[in-house]
Amino acid sequence: MNNSANFTAPDLQFDTPAAVRLRSYRRFKDRLASVSVGIGGMSVIVAIMLIFFYLLYEVMPLFHAAEITPSQYQGQAVAPYVRPGADAPTWYLTAEEQAEVGLRIDATGQASFFDTRSGELRLQQAIGVVGSQPVAFALGSEALRSFALANADGTLTFARHQYKVSYPNDVRNISPYLEYPYADAALLLAPQLGVVSQLAVRDSEEQLLAVALDAEGTLMATRFAKEVNFITEAVEISTEHVALGVKTTGVQRLLISPDARWVFVLHSDGRLLTVDLQNFSTPVIQAPLQMGTGEITQAEFLLGGSSLLISDNQGVTQQWFLVRDQDNGYRLTQIRSFSDPTPSRVVALTTEHRRKGFVVAEQNGEVSLYNSTAHNRVLTRTLTDQTVVQIAMAPRANALLLEDGAGMISLWQVDNEHPEVSWSSLWQEVWYESYDRPDYVWQSSASNDDFEPKYSLAPLAFGTLKAAFYAMLLATPLAICGAIYTAYFMAPALRTKIKPFIELMEALPTVILGFLAGLWLAPFIEDRLTSVFTLLTLVPLGVLLFAYLWHNLPKTIRLWVPEGWDALSLIPVILLLGWACLPLGVNIEAWFFGGDMRGFITRDLGISFDQRNALVVGIAMGFAVIPTIFSITEDAIFSVPQSLSNGSLALGATPWQTLVGVVLPTASPAIFSAVMIGMGRAVGETMIVLMATGNTPIMDMNLFEGMRTLAANIAVEMPEAEVASSHFRILFLAALVLFSFTFVVNTLAELIRQRLRRKYGSL
Repeated sequence: MNNSANFTAPDLQFDTPAAVRLRSYRRFKDRLASVSVGIGGMSVIVAIMLIFFYLLYEVMPLFHAAEITPSQYQGQAVAPYVRPGADAPTWYLTAEEQAEVGLRIDATGQASFFDTRSGELRLQQAIGVVGSQPVAFALGSEALRSFALANADGTLTFARHQYKVSYPNDVRNISPYLEYPYADAALLLAPQLGVVSQLAVRDSEEQLLAVALDAEGTLMATRFAKEVNFITEAVEISTEHVALGVKTTGVQRLLISPDARWVFVLHSDGRLLTVDLQNFSTPVIQAPLQMGTGEITQAEFLLGGSSLLISDNQGVTQQWFLVRDQDNGYRLTQIRSFSDPTPSRVVALTTEHRRKGFVVAEQNGEVSLYNSTAHNRVLTRTLTDQTVVQIAMAPRANALLLEDGAGMISLWQVDNEHPEVSWSSLWQEVWYESYDRPDYVWQSSASNDDFEPKYSLAPLAFGTLKAAFYAMLLATPLAICGAIYTAYFMAPALRTKIKPFIELMEALPTVILGFLAGLWLAPFIEDRLTSVFTLLTLVPLGVLLFAYLWHNLPKTIRLWVPEGWDALSLIPVILLLGWACLPLGVNIEAWFFGGDMRGFITRDLGISFDQRNALVVGIAMGFAVIPTIFSITEDAIFSVPQSLSNGSLALGATPWQTLVGVVLPTASPAIFSAVMIGMGRAVGETMIVLMATGNTPIMDMNLFEGMRTLAANIAVEMPEAEVASSHFRILFLAALVLFSFTFVVNTLAELIRQRLRRKYGSL
């Protein structure tokens, strides 16, 4: 009986309610999955963009333009007012911390404290002994608020302006007063002097030094040495005078360095006379220097007293400081020059109290703000149509007092938060104070306020690339070659054991690797440097030699090892070579380097050696990067369709030819991505670099020197950075640079990967 003749096809119903519900449910799941994947992808993009814009938000204030605007008080602009005090030339103009109380010292020796916003006189009194006739003024220190007056009778009055802050009824009240540290001592200048025309003073814990010049050109130095009486604990003053051995005229300004060693005598014709007072009794006068072609009009010390600012009648301000020469001496060297596009005679010059900035006022009423480290003109603005007589910068650099030729004082608000940041200070060589030459330096802090911040990102970016380069130099060939063998030649049973083990290495915390590298690997390499280089040389050569010998063994012997398992025979070879390299390295060191390879490198080759160096970082970080590159590369090679390999072999190609001509080109996009991802991992690595290197921000490809990377620097300094400070925002700029670098590299990698995919996708 034919059963097929009686077969009846089942009546399939696709429109039943159950089928409709099932299809609807599946469509819902598909749409939900599609939407979820889309939302997830967009969330990643949005998160990356938010990170970028947040970094940009923190960085942008660094590049905001400076502004000078009329100061506001109670919602109204502060109008210019008549200068308080006597109708006499102003010797000195300044303001206290809050820029609410100003001080004017005039040629009559009168100190006038006034409200900077209204000009209302707060306190007025004569400086020193009533009836004394002041003839010269000298600023001691802006930071200490000290100054001195030379009187016609040959005496010296030294004083400080101070401010007592109180809060009656929760309202701030500032009470100014004068303080006289040497009120009980008779400060007499050298008796050989006539009427003093120029004066300079410098006060310290050990002494008060005064240098005076009279109308006849006699230059004398007087040292008031301070000695503490151990019985009464009173401070006793002893006086010593010395002639500086020169008669000079046309002196524009006298200045004394903060250490009281150097006296600078500046002449109107541009000559600078330097006197060395290291041995006070026998001063040494150095050969005069010509500071320029113009007439010197103003001169001041920059913050810290290391740099000398000199302005002339052509609107040019030069920066000079002492540089050690080849004879281990010091010579005054012009470092940089600042000029205005519309030059005019410089009539006033003042410096910032806490930064390496200064303000220049020209005869045409134009005021310019400069920063010496950044070597840029921050702002230029015309503030008056009169000739500027005096300018004063508030201690916080947020306000400016200006006196013009009409006897009017005006108060200006200054917004200049980050003047020390410029393209040159971040990425170019900068000649910093006390340095012998321009250099790339990162040094964000120091122990005193006179410090010149050094915010060069160049050594950090260089260190980042240096660390990544040495890590990739080790990791890339090992990871790719290992992945090729594992995916293409290794037995499947062995592959299932080896691949997870290597991928497990990626889970090892980098802090552990950094800890081992810093505390074990670095001392090991230092003690056995020759053995390490012997190991790095002989092991690859030994592996190649063993491979050659293995290839030439009789086939019957090679067949003892199952196909794909022959790599295991390398393990004892590598262990044996490693063990042999340790004593061999000691002998090589004794034969060729006199038993001290490190000393040979340092002494004979002139190459510095740090224990924690790029070699240690390269090995440790390379070990951390290998699993990433290996895993992606191995998956890419293993995923090449077997039909391609079989087709190539069927056409007569050898396994090696198939690998090189078919498998690797097909997998090249993914291999390239693996290398780029590994490089991104190396660039962003923090803990290994932080713990395994000296963390020194230097630009040197020396294998035996350390480095500081962008990521490590951020990790070290961000907790200590003051919020919203230049240092804080520059660290965010470093993060933005790191982010941008990674983004650009990954974008280029993706473009190259897509091109490789289009080229080899048809294979």
